[in-house]
This record gives sequence, C-alpha cells and structure tokens, in this order.
Amino acid sequence: MPSLLASGVAFMLRTTGTYKKMFSGGPEFPARQAKQLAVPSEPAPKHRKLAHVEESRFQDRPVFTISPRGRTPSAHVLFWHGGGYVFPASPLHWDYYAHMAAVHGWSVTAPLYPLAPMNGADTICGFALDFYRDYAARMGDTPFVMAGDSAGGGLTASTMQTARDSGLKLPSRSILICPWLDVVPGHEEQQRIEPRDAILTLRGIREAGEMFAGTLGLNDPRVSPLHGSWQGLPPIQCFAGTADVLLTDSRALKAKLPSIDYHEGKDMIHDWPIFFFRESREAQAKMAAFVSG
Repeated sequence: MPSLLASGVAFMLRTTGTYKKMFSGGPEFPARQAKQLAVPSEPAPKHRKLAHVEESRFQDRPVFTISPRGRTPSAHVLFWHGGGYVFPASPLHWDYYAHMAAVHGWSVTAPLYPLAPMNGADTICGFALDFYRDYAARMGDTPFVMAGDSAGGGLTASTMQTARDSGLKLPSRSILICPWLDVVPGHEEQQRIEPRDAILTLRGIREAGEMFAGTLGLNDPRVSPLHGSWQGLPPIQCFAGTADVLLTDSRALKAKLPSIDYHEGKDMIHDWPIFFFRESREAQAKMAAFVSG
C-alpha cells in the first residue's frame, strides 16, 4: 500500500495532468516543448545551498556536476536525465541530484544532451558516447557509476552497450530508474496500465520515440536498447512501478537478466524513485547501498 504522500502526489498529477500534458503528443507538442526550452534547465539557488555545483561545457552543451560540500564523494555518478528525449532535465531532477549529493555523498555529473526532434538518435547517442569516453578518461582508475531515469535509462543502456563494443572502460555499476528500453509501446499490458499512469501516455511516448529514432529504425539497439546485447555489462540495479506504462520494459529486462537487482514498487508511478516521498527515499538509500556494495 503506497504511503499517503505517494498516493496524494499520484492523485494530484493524474487530476491536474501536469506531466501528462507534456507527454501527450499531438499537434500541441511543439508549443509545449518550446515552453519548456524557454526556461533554462539548471540547478536553483536551493540546490546550490545543499551541494557544491560546478558548470562546464562539452561540445557546446551545458554539463553540471553536483557534489557534497566539505567531504570526499562517496561515488562518482554519470547521470542521464529523462524527458522522452524531447524535454530537458526537470526541477525534479535537480532536486534528486542535490539530495543524493547532500545525503548520500554522490558527485553527480549531469550533461544536458541534444534533444529530438531537432536531433536524431544518431546525434544524441553520438554525443552520449563522446561524453562518456571523455568522462571515463578523466576518471582514470577511479570507479564510477552510470545511471539514468526513463529516457535517460535508455540512453544509459545504449551507451553501455556501445562502450562495451568499442572496447572502452565500463562503469563499475549501473542504475536504471523506470527505464525506457523499447520505444515501441506494443504491449497489451501497457494499455491496461495507461489510465493509472500519472505522467506518460502511449501516444506521447510513441510519437517521442519516432522523433528520437530519426533515420535509425525503432528497433535499432541505440534507440531501443532492450533489443541489444546485455552480455558483458556491469551489475545493474533497476527500479520499476506498476502504475507506469514503462513497467513492461523493466520486466522484459529482468526476464533477460534474472541476476539484476530489481525493485518493483506496487502502485508506484513513473520515475517514483527520484521523487521525495517515503518510498522514494527508501529507493535512494538502496541506490547508495548498491553503489557502495
């Protein structure tokens, strides 16, 4: 049974449609995307009070590193944000990064990668691999983790697969939070879940997936990494929620790799592990334990 706060947040999001409007696709999408892009995606003053924030650039894209103040980081985490490949990092992402830095000691590096439909998967995944190569080289012998939520979980998976195939050093561990691993929403179960999903719609993710794929096929492993090879990758922790249309992706991954550290939250909404309610904080503690284990 979800906590009162988790239930309340889910009810509020379903009622107001705050996120569902963003992820509903249709002719209104360009205006919705333009509205989100008009506001800079960056840590707010409250995040800078909680943690140390550094900004840099890579291939003329902003990169933020959020680290704990006054202590050595417990882990170095390269994190790819969600947003359907069409929206920038949200305030919820910056809240999560600052919390993980302040409470669990993570140093989170968060690149703001190119977005679709202005860029296709070839460009977006190319940027991710280029940044990963540079980040891994800077880490040297220091272990690091790669993680991501939703679309960022998909980008994490595809980048790991490509890095492995390119002979690059791999992260010590990886965390996938409600990952989007197959951009084609073709499961009947997703249709049954959709009315309870407080954030995503099937039409929205179908259209966003097509925008992201660009000239690549929808089943290309760079677009839908579920169809790629998962052999030879580092230990993976995965979170899913039963009130999330992307649940089927996480379950399919668990079926492929029974050894992953899998956590499925009953009646939990999409991306619940990066929120602020009790179940979220418990999930974040599990992430910290997984990384340090």
